[in-house]
Amino acid sequence: MSTEAAVRTLYLDLMKKALSGVLYNDPPNEATPTLPGESAPPRGVFVAERREGGEDWPVNAHTMIGGKRLDNLQACAERVLADGVPGDFAETGVWRGGACILLRAVLKAYSVTDRLVWAADSFEGMPVADENSGGRDFQMQLHKYNEVLGVSLKEVRENFRGYGLLDEQVRFLPGWFKDTLPTAPIERLAVLRLDGDLYDSTMDALTHLYPKLSPGGFVIIDDFGLPTCASAVHDYRAAHGITDEIERVDRFGAFWRRSGRPAGA
Repeated sequence: MSTEAAVRTLYLDLMKKALSGVLYNDPPNEATPTLPGESAPPRGVFVAERREGGEDWPVNAHTMIGGKRLDNLQACAERVLADGVPGDFAETGVWRGGACILLRAVLKAYSVTDRLVWAADSFEGMPVADENSGGRDFQMQLHKYNEVLGVSLKEVRENFRGYGLLDEQVRFLPGWFKDTLPTAPIERLAVLRLDGDLYDSTMDALTHLYPKLSPGGFVIIDDFGLPTCASAVHDYRAAHGITDEIERVDRFGAFWRRSGRPAGA
């Protein structure tokens, strides 16, 4: 490994540890919900295995997706850069911005200046789901956690700034997906990461952004382990004849690579 590659690896590994709170054993937020069939997590106690799998909500860290999904995100971003797959990087549902910050760090580490990172979020938390939103969305009632899930655009921008990564290659799309994504000024994508939890949020992102994903690009589904999100993914894929293999990352995350020959491959 060259010195340049070694420094790049060290930088990105350190970024992931800092973003997920592993660097300082950031404890879980006591508001972390317990899913049906699982035991309640230890209150206020950092558990490395849970953080690695993205199974708790950290108190201070800038992402809750965990080490395995951060590794997957980095791997997908590096793969499209290596293969010359055209397009920007985007995430729908950014919370404190950690995953997008990692994507910007990857571009910085590889001295890429001709791609953007798009961060789409309400910056208010989850929408209120009613009976018309789909049964599972209504049952989850995630808006009740908006004291934790609602992170302002100002705070997310400051998180980028704290890592020295707030610049012209980062673009924000504030608002509900149904309002912002249909007219988002995104031309092409190489990596699309969905973290909207709910059926409607996932379907909105797939409907308006998946057609912009280049062949050879990756779509990453953060919440595939939730029935709400998985249902939207399966419905969209069935409606559009998508048969590319879905690969699991951990208990919740999954991804697939859009078929077709990447440019330059």
